[in-house]
Amino acid sequence: MPAMSPRRPRARAPVRRQPAPADSDRFFRHLFASMRNGVLAITRDGVIAEMNAEAFRIFQVKRSTPAVGRPFVEVLGKHPDMVRVVKSAFELSHLPNRAEIRLKSSGKVIGYTLSRVQDERGRPEGVAVFFKDLTKVEQMEERERLRDRLVALGEMAAAIAHEVKNPLAGIEVMAGLLKRQVGHSPDAQSILNDIINEAKMANRIVHEALEFVRPIRLQVEHTSIAAVIGDSVSLAETKVPRRNIDLRLEIDEGLPPIQGDHNQLCQLFTNLLINAFEALEGTGTVELSAREGPAEEEPHGMAGESHPSTRTVVVDIVDDGPGVPPELTDRIFNAFFTTKPQGSGLGLAIVRKVVDAHYGKIDILGSRRGTHFRITLPVSGADDWFTEKTGPAGTPRSTQD
Repeated sequence: MPAMSPRRPRARAPVRRQPAPADSDRFFRHLFASMRNGVLAITRDGVIAEMNAEAFRIFQVKRSTPAVGRPFVEVLGKHPDMVRVVKSAFELSHLPNRAEIRLKSSGKVIGYTLSRVQDERGRPEGVAVFFKDLTKVEQMEERERLRDRLVALGEMAAAIAHEVKNPLAGIEVMAGLLKRQVGHSPDAQSILNDIINEAKMANRIVHEALEFVRPIRLQVEHTSIAAVIGDSVSLAETKVPRRNIDLRLEIDEGLPPIQGDHNQLCQLFTNLLINAFEALEGTGTVELSAREGPAEEEPHGMAGESHPSTRTVVVDIVDDGPGVPPELTDRIFNAFFTTKPQGSGLGLAIVRKVVDAHYGKIDILGSRRGTHFRITLPVSGADDWFTEKTGPAGTPRSTQD
């Protein structure tokens, strides 16, 4: 009988070590805190269970303020519109997957998703809100929409500009010749003066329309904001008499030069100063200040990569005139919108265009009396600017060779 070979013991499968509950809990807490989207978890009785750092930032809640364990209506008390959204999550049968809301308290645009938290039996235990600050994305989309409008308006203006300018020039010349021949008639002189003035105003509107739709090609150089403001004040005073208006300048020393177009920036601040002088009608105060502002984080790239923060220069122009009605603040930068009897409605539209061309932003801030404009311009490196970029009208923003 052949000898039996000894049976080898069967190899045992390696036993995988299950993470300890404490390790798993720690990992998920780190995951929750590290998420780049805001996350807010609320229990069924309306108490905050978790709130990550991005949620604190977006809702402008101090990190030192305790949030977990408190009712969400207290923590989000400054944002009643967001409180209503969260409350609706407990009431709606179908929750929106993707929605947006503009917070009236801060002006931020928030994209959010609501989700119910359920236990293993499907019973509701609370609500989770996932959200992201879309303010910069909304601004970029608005710039694209403005660019499209500019292209269409530019095509129309280019087609009619020369057809309009030539007859206007002829009207003005012929009215001047006729005025010499009727010097004995004061009534005729008055009528002809009105004709000449109206022709000049129409010609100015055509000129401003062409300036508005013409593509901006920035002549980029190291530009001193202090020098720009000084030139702008001189230009504004030549166009509108300042009379008894008190102009107060407060420009911080050591402001970093920005990469921009000196002439275009002069036009920007000149237009704003002219608006302030005209609003005050010869009496009042205009305060113009410039300082280095906080660094602003650039929008994330296509692959989710973040760019380093950009230094900024902030210029505030405040007057104590009649101000802008709150219901009109969203329209004052629109082309051809004006509240002045003789205005063209293009001054602030051109201002907005120049700001956009410099990748800055302009805001009109709430004030008890008067108007407060804030212009924020990035302090960019030369390498960023000497790279060809596209402006609002679809043309290269830098013409450096």
